[in-house]
Amino acid sequence: VSDLGYKPLPHFASRRLTTRSALENRIAMMTGEAGVTDVLVIGGGLDKPAGEFSSTMEVLETGFFEKYGVTHMGVAGHPEGSPDFSDDVAAEALRLKQAFGERSDIEMRIVTQFGFDAAKFINWAEGVKASGVALPIHLGVAGPAKITTLLKFAAMCGVGNSLNFLKKRGNALMAMAAGFDPDEVVKPIEQHWLSAGKESPIAQIHVFPFGGMKKSAEWLASRGSW
Repeated sequence: VSDLGYKPLPHFASRRLTTRSALENRIAMMTGEAGVTDVLVIGGGLDKPAGEFSSTMEVLETGFFEKYGVTHMGVAGHPEGSPDFSDDVAAEALRLKQAFGERSDIEMRIVTQFGFDAAKFINWAEGVKASGVALPIHLGVAGPAKITTLLKFAAMCGVGNSLNFLKKRGNALMAMAAGFDPDEVVKPIEQHWLSAGKESPIAQIHVFPFGGMKKSAEWLASRGSW
C-alpha cells in the first residue's frame, strides 16, 4: 500500500489481540517495514477477550505506539450507542483517550461507526464536544452500495436504528431501491460543518466503501467537496 503511494492505516481490535509481545512485534514490523505512522485502535467486540487486553486503553497504555513512532491515532465513536457499554462509560472512555493523546503527543481523533441519520450524528458530535472532549470527529458514512449490502453491514455493526430511520422516509426508500445515495446523509453534515466553521467538532467524513472502492472513489470525486 505504501509503495503505491497511499497511506496504510492498520486497525487494532483490542479484545481480539493475543499477547503483549505479539502486539509489540506487530507494531514494530508495521512501522519499521511499512512506514506506518497512523493507526486505528478500537475495542473490537467479543464478550470475552481473546488474549491479554480487555479494552482500548489497556492497549494504549503499553506504550508501544509511542515507542515505535506512531504519530496519529483514531479511536472509536458510537453515535448510535453500543451494546457493550453505556453512553456514560463511552463518554469517560473518550476523555481517557484524549488525556492519553495529551501526555503521549500522539494526535488523536474519533472515527465513528457509520449511520444514516445525519441529524442524530451531528447532535452526537456536538454532545461529545459539550462533554469536554475536544478531539476532532470523523463521522462515518456508507459509500454507494446496494440496499441488501447495507442491510447486511448494518446488522453486523449494530446500526439498525439508523437504517430504520432511512427506510421510513419515502423518498429515501425509493432512491434506495436503485441503490443507496450517500448524499442523502453527507449533504446535511456538510452544510452543518460549513455553517459552524471552526466551532464544529466535525473534522471530516469517514467513508465505508461497502459498495466497492472504485464506486466510492467515483462518488467522492463527483461531489467535488467532501
